[in-house]
Amino acid sequence: METFDPSKKPKLNKITGLLKKSGVIAVLVIAIPVIGIGSVYNIQEQEQAVLTTLGSAKTVAEPGLHFKIPFIQRVQKVNTTIQGVAIGYDPSDNQSEEADSLMITSDYNFVNVDFFVEYKVVDPVKAVYASQDPFTILQNISRSCIRTVIGSYDVDSVLTTGKNEIQSRVKEMVMNKLEQHDVGLSVVNVTIQDSEPPTAEVMEAFKAVETAKQGKETAINNANKYRNEKLPEATAQTDKILQEAESSKVQRVNEANAEVAKFNAMYEEYSKNPEVTRKRMFYEAMEDVLPGMKVIIDGTGKTDTILPLDSFTGAAGAAASQDAGNNATGQNSLGNSSGERTGNDGKSGMKQSGSGTQSTGSQTDHGAEEAAE
Repeated sequence: METFDPSKKPKLNKITGLLKKSGVIAVLVIAIPVIGIGSVYNIQEQEQAVLTTLGSAKTVAEPGLHFKIPFIQRVQKVNTTIQGVAIGYDPSDNQSEEADSLMITSDYNFVNVDFFVEYKVVDPVKAVYASQDPFTILQNISRSCIRTVIGSYDVDSVLTTGKNEIQSRVKEMVMNKLEQHDVGLSVVNVTIQDSEPPTAEVMEAFKAVETAKQGKETAINNANKYRNEKLPEATAQTDKILQEAESSKVQRVNEANAEVAKFNAMYEEYSKNPEVTRKRMFYEAMEDVLPGMKVIIDGTGKTDTILPLDSFTGAAGAAASQDAGNNATGQNSLGNSSGERTGNDGKSGMKQSGSGTQSTGSQTDHGAEEAAE
């Protein structure tokens, strides 16, 4: 049996001390790198960090290396780039999720509408501590606002003409709801990815409606183009017609004024010498009337008076210049010719001829005066 030797105790204490020092050194060798690594953190360009010190949080926005106190301070990095959440479809395979996409419109029609909501973190501290899952809150708010807005539009607006207005209203409503929840998120944009009827038959019908509307717009554009082309031509033609009418009006007014002046001058001469003016007017009227006439009907009812119009027409200018005495001589000659045709004696024929000629002359004179007047 080995007995305890007190002389060996100092050696044991020495060994124990060496072992303790080695352990401390080993701990320090391991702890120093760990503490050094844990006290340094890096922030990327598109990140911000939330630094929490004993429950008090603050935002670190500057990119680069930063230091913290190990075991006392904690860092949570937040992505501040624009991100998106799909409502109504799965972005991984682009398949519609009917539970979210199927909605009812104001006119009680069903439609499948897919939305994509873009958002970003504007307050990292609130995004980390205001709620456990701000992303889920954003999804729920977006679904609720989308259904509310879609339910206020008819199916035609949802599928065709009202998409831009719907997107704007959904964005505004989601932003207001997020401000009320105060989760540090903000909506950047809301887009309708797709909207279609729930069945293929209804989809074809709406496509036909859309095609008809496009045709209507094309027809309107063509009509406007035609109007823009033809309107200047019509305006020019209108101006031309107005100018011609104005010119014709001026010409007619001038002609009427000339006729009035001529009539006034003639009336003045007539007032001075009525008989001379009357005969002059008679002869001028005969120059215009007799050349176109072959037969003159005597209104007295006599049938034995004949006026040789052919010879008179040929010498209309000379006859118009003869005086009253020459007319009397012509009447006697015509009376002789008439007497020979009727078989009566010379005196009777002359009297009849003279009477007939005077009657004819009187009738013609009367008609000429009327024509002159």
